[in-house]
Amino acid sequence: MKDFQKEFLDNRNIEKDIWRIFKMMSDFTDAFDELENIPPAISIFGSARIDENNKYYKKTLKISKKLSQKGYAIITGGGPGIMEAANKGADISIGLNIKLPHEQKTNPYVKTKLEFDYFFTRKVTFLKYSVGIIIMPGGFGTLDELSEVLTLIQTNKMSKIPVAFYGKEFFEPLLKFYKNMLKEKMIEEKDFELFLISDDIDEIVDYIYNNSIQPII
Repeated sequence: MKDFQKEFLDNRNIEKDIWRIFKMMSDFTDAFDELENIPPAISIFGSARIDENNKYYKKTLKISKKLSQKGYAIITGGGPGIMEAANKGADISIGLNIKLPHEQKTNPYVKTKLEFDYFFTRKVTFLKYSVGIIIMPGGFGTLDELSEVLTLIQTNKMSKIPVAFYGKEFFEPLLKFYKNMLKEKMIEEKDFELFLISDDIDEIVDYIYNNSIQPII
């Protein structure tokens, strides 16, 4: 039997569905218990495929340090690249790792580590504890997280929190795509107010701080 056929049948197995429910509950209860008392947090998303010599790694490190100085916890996916830089710069450093067939190694700068069986439980946890989002250059996973948060804010499924992109040159094609969506009436002009795109670290940090819940230091 082909793998996709087996997977299709497994997904219709009621006994396995019951087990999945318990795994989902475990993801949530572990996260709620572990993160209950953290200060307001900023989630930072970006590529896992860069090293410490990359300019975006260095910028992420600076952004994380500045946000930490203002009292924010920093949440990432716990992996390498941008995630590592963000955790490295954080005083309160949280990594939400996902269990994958090829295990993603948690970076050494994560101080509070959680592991998730499901992407959706992990996404809920990111947004439950975040009062702001920073999008660094990245790939499909980064765009997935970005689209998720913009959709939830746009549809009023969650409160408006500041979303900042770092890297004008990198995100210019995406902005053009958004403008084409506007031209075709797929989104509205006001949707461009949901985010900031900047190359200025201080502008991004101030934007997050001035438009989110401010930690008590």
